[in-house]
Amino acid sequence: MQQGWLSNWLVKHEVVHRSLGFGHRGIETLQIKAGDWDSIAVILYVYGYNYLRSQCAYDVAPGGSLASVYHLTRIQYGTDRKEEVCSIKVFAQKDNPRIPSVFWIWRSADFQERESYDMVGISYDNHPRLKRIPMPVG
Repeated sequence: MQQGWLSNWLVKHEVVHRSLGFGHRGIETLQIKAGDWDSIAVILYVYGYNYLRSQCAYDVAPGGSLASVYHLTRIQYGTDRKEEVCSIKVFAQKDNPRIPSVFWIWRSADFQERESYDMVGISYDNHPRLKRIPMPVG
């Protein structure tokens, strides 16, 4: 299977991951371990991916795991071109769904990780305000 630049870089530095293929726009999706997420997130930020476009979470399968998905973009000032990185899927077991928070890297993760915590039940380690979101009853 063909691999993208990030997957090749992770192989070169012996970081365990799995390529899940490419989307319709040619963006690679990677599966990584929760324990590697904080270091990979820092690497991506250093490489210029300065904008967390979106984060969401979902239940993979009954009795299986939970997934937290991150979409990152590199925005360079002075150009109209933006570059997306692959989607990053971080999986956590349902019996202890814990993933490192990337709030300290991308502040836009604040509300998005809180929403995933509230709706799916993933606990984001080191998130400064990980609490339920006030929602209307019903």
